[in-house]
Amino acid sequence: MTAQRLVAIVPAWNESGAIGTVVDEIKEFDSAIDVVVIDDCSSDDTAEVAESHGATVLRLPFNVGIGGAVQTGFRYAVEHGYEVAVRLDGDGQHAASEIPKILEPVRAGAADLVIGSRFVDPGGVYRPPFARRVGIGLFARLVSILGGQRVTDTTSGFIALDRAGIELFAAEFPHDYPEVEATLVALRSGLRVTQVQVDMRERTTGSSSITFIRSLYYIVKVMLALLVASLRRYPRLEGARQ
Repeated sequence: MTAQRLVAIVPAWNESGAIGTVVDEIKEFDSAIDVVVIDDCSSDDTAEVAESHGATVLRLPFNVGIGGAVQTGFRYAVEHGYEVAVRLDGDGQHAASEIPKILEPVRAGAADLVIGSRFVDPGGVYRPPFARRVGIGLFARLVSILGGQRVTDTTSGFIALDRAGIELFAAEFPHDYPEVEATLVALRSGLRVTQVQVDMRERTTGSSSITFIRSLYYIVKVMLALLVASLRRYPRLEGARQ
């Protein structure tokens, strides 16, 4: 198997307390990996910390949200010729030690997109709060129906992609709570999608912006977005399944 250029895409907003460790852990996994942190107009020194730990930092001039930041990373990967990408969050929840699990099917040519899932194994240790558990279950069922393939963790932001997946998400990536809709986009575009069981950690610094009320709003909004997305026609990209 020939070596493939690999990039780690890490969106971050006000994660100065965690981003240095995130970059270090990725580098420990593979010192040759290019770590690209997309600083979503942080008000703290996230960008400076990431750079001091050896990451390339893309500084956005204003806050575009998680979807826009991630898409910026995929566009960078396309423009710089990367063949494989992994995406991790900048808050420390995704352990770099789990990267080999999501990379293996991509590097073996068995998948275009691999989702690091907390729920492939029913005995997994992750137990989300009630409102989030309801939302995750609803999204997984709806995406499975609309996409024609069973998926278990549509809110995971821990993924690996080949060139076809990178090109798709550089062109078509939802901007508002994007992970769920992005899974449907991948399935409807004909990408070979698989999922592997991974362990995730609790956020190491800061706090989630998703409250109980926002969780309910999120559920309604994402379900409507999925229904709209299911009506769209997406191009079949070169390298995807036929």
